[in-house]
Order: sequence, then structure tokens, then C-alpha cells
Amino acid sequence: MTNKNYVNKQNAQKYIDKAKKNGIMNLTNNNLCMNSMNKCSYSETVVRVLDSYRQVKRERKRDMRKKEKTGSVSAYMNQFGKYFRKNWQLYIIFLLPGLLLTLIFKYLPMLGIIIAFEEYSPFLGYFDSKWIGAYNFKRLFSSTEFLRLLVNTLKLSGYNLLWSFFPPIILALLLNRVRSARIKRNAQLVFYLPYFISTIVLAGMIRLFFSPVGPINAIFGTSIDFMSESKWFRSLYIGSGIWQTIGWSSIIYTSTLAGVSQDLIEAAKIDGATIIQQIRNVELPALKPVIVIQFILSAGNIMSIGFEKVYAMQTDLNKITSDIIPTYVYRLGLEMGDYGYSTAVGLFNSIVNLILLVAVNYVVSKLNEGEGL
Repeated sequence: MTNKNYVNKQNAQKYIDKAKKNGIMNLTNNNLCMNSMNKCSYSETVVRVLDSYRQVKRERKRDMRKKEKTGSVSAYMNQFGKYFRKNWQLYIIFLLPGLLLTLIFKYLPMLGIIIAFEEYSPFLGYFDSKWIGAYNFKRLFSSTEFLRLLVNTLKLSGYNLLWSFFPPIILALLLNRVRSARIKRNAQLVFYLPYFISTIVLAGMIRLFFSPVGPINAIFGTSIDFMSESKWFRSLYIGSGIWQTIGWSSIIYTSTLAGVSQDLIEAAKIDGATIIQQIRNVELPALKPVIVIQFILSAGNIMSIGFEKVYAMQTDLNKITSDIIPTYVYRLGLEMGDYGYSTAVGLFNSIVNLILLVAVNYVVSKLNEGEGL
């Protein structure tokens, strides 16, 4: 920054020395003329010079801080801009289809949120349906079913997160201890296969195996109708989910452990570390970033539990615990045709999910700053 009104420190010192030589001894920003009134022009000049110099110095420091903050981003954007101009055809071929699909099937349907504030009729459409404001939300919060649906959703999702989050990590740690490649490959195949069973087929298997005349009751010599007793619903839902997804969910942890240096493990063995100590001090620290990311993603979807499996396992007798917000929305919207109210319920569910995601992300980031995770 260059300005004719600003001078450098050397010139400022020259004015100061000249002022002192002429009898102005007590140099301060507020009063530099103490001995001779006719020398005040010098002192005023010195004050202006020093103030200007200090101002320039402050502005230069501020500019340097801004450049430090934005320099790396600007350099990256410039580099990306050059690469994009050089290879724009690749972006059109590979990126544009994905953007179009996301826009068409993710963002455009969000315009349907307006239905939550209308007494929507398919025959009238979005713009001709009667506007009723927040009436659907008032109806939801005053409903006798609202609290039960919210509690059921939170309990099922929370228990599912609590019980199904750690088994894939344990499985990955166990598979990492298998030294035989053949045994490890076959074990992974056995654990991965259930993931490819469709939800409806899985629900049918649960109904078959846990029926009063099914193999589970035959093994234990009982005749419990598990699907009709509400107290068994969450256990069956979570247990079958763990069996189906434990192998597939462990892939990301297994891949991370494969990148852990064997030298660290061998050094731990030489130092006399037990298997538990090796896992705690070598393998778990390597898994920590992946665990944190997976936890944030899982906790962020705590209200987005899919209704397909719940609906397929639901009966009239277990509905007191199996009825959750997604199944309620399905029943209201598609079975009863109450589109406005069902959209309001779904919007409320999404807002709660967003709040939980932001809260979990904030808590985890704070714990990471304090080395809590």
C-alpha cells in the first residue's frame, strides 16, 4: 500500500530528531510542544507521521493475515480453474449426469413441502389447494398418537444404533487376527452374504422361523408367537438387522486395518503387549477417524429408519411398539389419502433428523478438540 501522505519509519525518525533539536523534548502523541509555541508545527508533523506509520503497519499486518487465510483457498481455486478449463469435457461427461439426477430426484421433489401447509387435493394441485398454514402441525402436536410415535421411533432407532454400531468393529478386529488368507476369505463370504437378502424376504424368514410352530420354538420346546407379542418386536428387528449387515458394515473397518503397518504390531509384540493391548494401542487409534465418521452418519440418520422392514414385520397385535413415524406417514398418505397431514409429519421428522445431525457433529467436534474421541 503506497500513499503520499504516509512515510516510512526512517523519515518519521528524521522529523523527531529535528523536533528535538529545536527544543521540543517531551514527544507524545497528545502533546509534543512543551518549550516553544512557534515550534508546534514540527510536533504536529511528527504526530501525523507517527500515526500514519502506525496505521500503515496495522493495515499491512491485517492484509497479511487475510492473505494467509485466503491464500491457500485462492491457490486451490486457481489451480482447479485451470484444470477445469483444460478438462471441461470430462466434467460434462461424468459430473453432469450425477448433478442432473440429484437435482431432479432430490431437490425438485422438495417443492412438495408446500403440501404440508395446504389442504391438498390432487385434483386442484399445489397452487389451487386451500392454504391452511400451520394447521397440520398443530393437528400433529395435539394428536394423542404423536408422543407414542415419537417415542417408538426414538427407541427403535436408538437401540438399533446402540446394539448394531459396535459388532462390525469387533468383527473387523477378529478377522484382522486371522492369518490364513483362505479362512479369512471364506469367513468374510459367510458374513457378507446375508446383506444381499431383500428386506421382504428377510421379514418372511423372521415370520417363518419365529412362528409358534417354527424352528426356534421347536428347539426350545416353546410355542411363543413372537410376532404377535409387542415386547419381542424391537429385539427381532435389531437382531435380524445385525445378522444381515454386520459383514457389510465391517468392510470399511477391515480395509482401514489392512493399512496398519505390521511393523507397529510386531514392535508391540516384542515389547510384550498382549492382544488386548495391541488392539487398544495400535489398531483402535487407526480406526478412530473412521469410527467417528460412521457414528456421525449413523446418529444423523436416527430418525430416518426405513419403514419397509418395520411395515413388513408389523401386525395388529404388535403395533403398539412397531408403529413409528415413517409407517404412520405411509398409512396416512397412501392408505388414507391425507396428503397434507402426512407431509407435515414427514417434514417434522426430517427437521428433527437435521437437528440431531448438527448436534452430534458439534459434540463430536468438541470432543475431538479436547481429545475426547
